[in-house]
Amino acid sequence: MRLELLTVPDCPNGPVLKERLMLALAGCTDVELTAHVVEGQAEAERRGMHGSPTLLIDGRDPFAPPGTAASLSCRTYGEGDRQACGAPSVEQLRQVLGITVTRGVDQTVGRVRRHLLAPAERGLRAVQQAILRSFATTGSPPKAAELESAAEPFGPAARVLVEPAAEGFLTPGGTGRVQAAYPFSAMPTEHAVQIAGGPMVWAMGAIDALGIPAMLGTDAVITYTDPVTGNPVRVGFTGERTTWQPVTLVVYYVARPGDDPAAAVCCGYLRFFTARATAQQWTGQHSDISGAVLDKAETEAERGANVFGLLLGAPAQ
Repeated sequence: MRLELLTVPDCPNGPVLKERLMLALAGCTDVELTAHVVEGQAEAERRGMHGSPTLLIDGRDPFAPPGTAASLSCRTYGEGDRQACGAPSVEQLRQVLGITVTRGVDQTVGRVRRHLLAPAERGLRAVQQAILRSFATTGSPPKAAELESAAEPFGPAARVLVEPAAEGFLTPGGTGRVQAAYPFSAMPTEHAVQIAGGPMVWAMGAIDALGIPAMLGTDAVITYTDPVTGNPVRVGFTGERTTWQPVTLVVYYVARPGDDPAAAVCCGYLRFFTARATAQQWTGQHSDISGAVLDKAETEAERGANVFGLLLGAPAQ
């Protein structure tokens, strides 16, 4: 597949489209991407540019209706009741690229995860769900005796926990305890989630924190501190409504290939930032990683309950 990104000089939405394209293409290998800065109307007509930015897929603009004139003007994209934006959404890009995201696999952040839900066989799911419910109700993983009770029908807890740990469903700690179970952390992290009517819990990253209310079907408040500005971040969940403070809040998604366990890779790079500029400033200081900056609408689509709701919604056996 041959992709061309066309922009006018200093187009502010060119980098936005490129970032979203990175997310949409995560895991794809048969893609050739080039970028061209178009200087005049004649070149726009020659290249098939219909405003800045334009994405061509094998020479065709999938977002331009037939007969659209070539243009150097600032371009906007919309979808249904979605507010017009200067670049297509990740979902729109995936549609026109013909990319299907495997259910339960978080390709967006570059983690090639196995399914987040442990299989029911050998008691793996029963133990996983017992651990998650303990975090949700007490803020802590179950004690060794509680783990033994959950695992009792299937064998000693130490043996039952081996496979979920290998698959990335959880990270064991010492003395029979659990250090982390996606998306919870037993140790305090920067991402605090206050569950309505429940405990304060800790998430392993920004996306993990956003997924906890969806997984539990409850109201919650996420608090964090921007690592660049030191300013507070707050995301509130009330019913079907979310409130992001500040309104310019974004999330940085790391894109790093590999098949590392979900509980261990990339979570330290999944961060909130008070604005796109501060996120880009932070990433500029970390040349060893690559990823993309997502706004509220894109992030909420990516962390939907169709992923996190599976963890406690499926029968244990």
